[in-house]
Amino acid sequence: MHSVSFSKTGGPEVLEYKELKLEDPKSGEVLIKHSAIGLNFIDTYHRSGLYPVPLPSGIGLEGAGIIEKVGQDVSNFKEGDKVAYAAAPLGSYSSHRIYPVKSLVKVPDGVDLDIVACLMTKGLTTFYLLHKTYEVKKGQTILFHAAAGGVGQIFCQWAKSLGCKVIGTVGSDEKIDLAKKYGCDEVINYSKVNFKDRVMEITNNEGLPVVYDGVGKVTLENSLACLKMRGMMVSFGNASGKLDSIDVGKLIAPKGLYLTRPSIAHYTATRKELDEASEKLFQMVKSGNVKINIFKKYNLEDVVEAHKDLEGRKIIGPAIITP
Repeated sequence: MHSVSFSKTGGPEVLEYKELKLEDPKSGEVLIKHSAIGLNFIDTYHRSGLYPVPLPSGIGLEGAGIIEKVGQDVSNFKEGDKVAYAAAPLGSYSSHRIYPVKSLVKVPDGVDLDIVACLMTKGLTTFYLLHKTYEVKKGQTILFHAAAGGVGQIFCQWAKSLGCKVIGTVGSDEKIDLAKKYGCDEVINYSKVNFKDRVMEITNNEGLPVVYDGVGKVTLENSLACLKMRGMMVSFGNASGKLDSIDVGKLIAPKGLYLTRPSIAHYTATRKELDEASEKLFQMVKSGNVKINIFKKYNLEDVVEAHKDLEGRKIIGPAIITP
């Protein structure tokens, strides 16, 4: 058994690959042998200290595998079950781990565990963005930043299946065709074009009902400017850096805008919510409305390289780590 942890915050080099020894699972827990592990940008926030965690710490919020042992008082899972998760506690960067069943879901037959491992965080995020935070309607035009990225590829397909017109932004011309492949009707390279001006042109100066922004620092102000009266700004990430303070009087008040900062935890806090979200996600995959192409697989011992590639924007699409 092996795992990755860090005892101080910093760059990818603080990640340590170590041997792991586990006890048997306790009440309400299971021992999972991972088949694949999700690689997500939020992992870099924990490692760098942007999202502080007690140290030393494991890392990773997403994994998929097979249950090898079951603790006491566990009735809804058994040895041999295919399972997945995308929630704390940190520690998915491991060959095996003890995990609480309250945050675990069963993976249905016909859904590959490698796909699931790069799907849970991004797919559950897409579910709550489109169905809970702001429930989109057929015919609406919406904006999603980083449309060629891991979340973007899932989000744009899903939104398209709901009948939305999807405007996506990307950071380079090379990603334009990729974003279109995954469902964008219009794609804007925001490193070359002022996306706010282009959005207003596309919408005949009407603006948008909602903007989904996981980029953050470099896009937030113009994202707010893209919204129509009483529009919803959904800020759910900081890929370009920590967000600056917002001048409410200047940016929010003139159009009576709504601003929210959601996360998976806010929408999967109960077993009912988690099951609803995961069942819908697996349904979208099995129906073919959401197709996943794994961009790259990293070995667990190569986690430093994986984080360097992640922060260097070299990963175009979902990626996983294999134990």
